[in-house]
Parts: sequence; C-alpha cells; structure tokens
Amino acid sequence: MSSAQTLQVRVARKAVEAEDIVTLELVATDGKALPAFSAGSHVDIHLPNNITRQYSLCNDPQETHRYLIGVLRDPASRGGSQAVHELVKQGDVLTISAPRNHFGLAHEAKKSLLLAGGIGVTPILCMAERLAITGAEFEMHYAARTPARTAFRARIDAASFAARVQFHFDDGPADQKLDLARLLAKPEAGTHLYVCGPKGFMDAVLGTARAQGWPEPQLHFEFFGAGVAKSDSDASFEIKLASSGRIVMVPKDKTVTQALAEAGVEILMSCEQGVCGTCLTRVLEGVPDHKDSYLTPEEQAANDQFLPCCSRSKTPQLVLDL
Repeated sequence: MSSAQTLQVRVARKAVEAEDIVTLELVATDGKALPAFSAGSHVDIHLPNNITRQYSLCNDPQETHRYLIGVLRDPASRGGSQAVHELVKQGDVLTISAPRNHFGLAHEAKKSLLLAGGIGVTPILCMAERLAITGAEFEMHYAARTPARTAFRARIDAASFAARVQFHFDDGPADQKLDLARLLAKPEAGTHLYVCGPKGFMDAVLGTARAQGWPEPQLHFEFFGAGVAKSDSDASFEIKLASSGRIVMVPKDKTVTQALAEAGVEILMSCEQGVCGTCLTRVLEGVPDHKDSYLTPEEQAANDQFLPCCSRSKTPQLVLDL
C-alpha cells in the first residue's frame, strides 16, 4: 500500500464475538472522521507479520468515527487470521487502506436475497442493515457450523429486520438446513443474489444459481480466500511488457507477480490468492489461464485481463499493459 492510500488507525477495542471469531474496532489515530464507505466495502489491513489482508467493514456506513471488522481464526491461515487473533492487541496502531467496494448493492434491485456462510456474514449483515434503513425488500439466510460459531447473533436478533433472517446450522435438524435448490429454483427479474463465505459454500450457491438460470448480472459475490489451483500442466511462459517490449520469463514454480518483482517490476497486490482484484492487469495478447475467484466467468472468457498473483498463461507469451 502506498502512503497516498493509507490511514493510521488504533485498535480501540478487541472482543471475542463468537467461538474463534474476534472483532476489531478501529478509530483514526488523529481523532478525525474516517473516510466514508458503503455496504459491502472492505479495507486492506497491514498486519504485524508484514502481510496484508482484506476485511469487510461490518458497522453502519453512517458511522464516521470507527470501522468494525470480524475475523475468523482459520486453521488453514497463511498468517492473516492468526496475526489478528494472536498478534494484534487493543491499543495497537495499524496501517490500513481507505475503504474500497467491489461488492456493492445494486440500486436497481427490486428484491435482494442475501446469503452468508460463516464469517461471510460481515458484509452481508452490513447490507441487510442498509436495506432495512432504506425500506427495501430483502431476505437473509445465514449458514454457520454451530450456534456458538455464529457471529453477531445478538445484533441480528435485536434488529428491526430480525424476522427476515433465517439461521441454518450444520449441526441442527435437517428441516432447518439451507436448501439451495429450493431457495434458488425460480430466478425472478429484479431479484439480486448476494453471497459471501467460504469457497465451498460460495461455489455451491453460485453453481446452483447458474444451473437454475440466474442471469450473471443478478449474481454478486465476494470471496474471502481461495486456494490457488496447481496443475501438472503448469509450465513456464513469457511476459512481454507492452510499454518497453521487455521479456520476463515466468518459471513453472513462480507466479507472474513474483517473476516480475524479481525483474524489478512491481505490481500493487494484496491477497495473493486471486480474490481481491488489487493486481488486476490488462492482457493485450495471449490467452490467460485463469485461476482467480474474482472475475466472473464472462470476464474470464473475454481474456482481456487477469490476476497475475495467481493466474498463468495458456499461450507461450502474454503481452501485458505494463
């Protein structure tokens, strides 16, 4: 993150929200109002172990004095959630980005269907609260492993829209579990679907919706993390920089961003998993091998942009707009 894009915040409060979930309340170190944000926004947080991760803001966007994030301790963490749970302390000063929103509400929607899986509730809850304030029609479904692992349960139960929220627990009776085939059986014009959560949950939701004929413009999603698929067919290839004609080789065992960085070409990136879109780069020639979870299938099929932190090339060379 460059200095022009960063803010200094203090952890005003760190609290246990649910089993293996903590919340951080962040306030500006200078006491001033924080930049405005909208439902679905996230910030990049530079953590004490020198990695950067994205976390959705889950407080009321009308609040200017604080940002609130919720973080799950992930056993498969590459250091992000572990750092938040073990290294970040109340009173610490952190560097963050200004809010960005790649998961905003569609203002033209006649109805919104909000689906949250686990910690994916953070942006979804913010959306529900915003829709309730504006009087919009919506329903929310929140799937979690157990009630003890359900973040913000009390906040939802106390909300004016509590009757519009259905909880679904993995360890509960069969009749309360989330039935995607039934819920998504009839796509309707003007109904927009929003989903956030673990990759398996999101794949199930989006796969079911697409199979039932939901139009892509009515599907909105944000991945928190995704394993980058490795393949035996991954091979070395060339990157050509359009501005200079310079050629950079990308070995089989390195990413495009790693190879470019070693050649002195820095690309702004954050998640390194193809979920945040920070490193999105235009492709002028060649065919990318898309491995991201950020672009839609249609955007991937266009082959005019890719995520160099994880994606590779199906052709011997990619010419990038760099």
